[in-house]
Amino acid sequence: VLNQKIRITPKKTILLKKMLKFIILITTVITLVSCDSKQVFDEYKNMPFGWKQKDSVSFKFDAPDTISSYNLYVNIRNNNSYKFSNIFLIISLNYPNNKTVVDTLEYEMATKKGEWLGTGFSEIKENKLWYKELFKFKQEGEYRIGITHANRKNGSINGVSELKGITDVGFRIEKNTTEKKAL
Repeated sequence: VLNQKIRITPKKTILLKKMLKFIILITTVITLVSCDSKQVFDEYKNMPFGWKQKDSVSFKFDAPDTISSYNLYVNIRNNNSYKFSNIFLIISLNYPNNKTVVDTLEYEMATKKGEWLGTGFSEIKENKLWYKELFKFKQEGEYRIGITHANRKNGSINGVSELKGITDVGFRIEKNTTEKKAL
């Protein structure tokens, strides 16, 4: 019985390879998720056909607490179809008491040489853009974020009706772990 040869068929080889890939994928996902200890909220909305100017991307979340400070980010994923070196965003933050704060912000998306900023190995780049640093949620309850783009072509009064090449828009909250005091 000990001298029997184990016969591995092509079907078993394929199955073993698939199982190995699955185990590697699960291990990678668990490692990535467990290493992100600062994350409080992180959500994306997919833009499969581009981002229309009239479409506001919105996120709802409850205040984590009213004591600690947090860093807030807008995450943008783009591919090579994106035609601009920057992006203009109008971000509205709605408080639980219905107060709304609106910011118009510009972010660089590419270098002067035309190389994409952000991270990623493929043609899709992810940009983690500062929105608010050391932010304190002063009220308990549900907050809402609304994000619209406000890009224009040079010399044009009207905005670009649709941004092609934006694949996902996200919003992220991280707990502040530095010694800086909240604003």
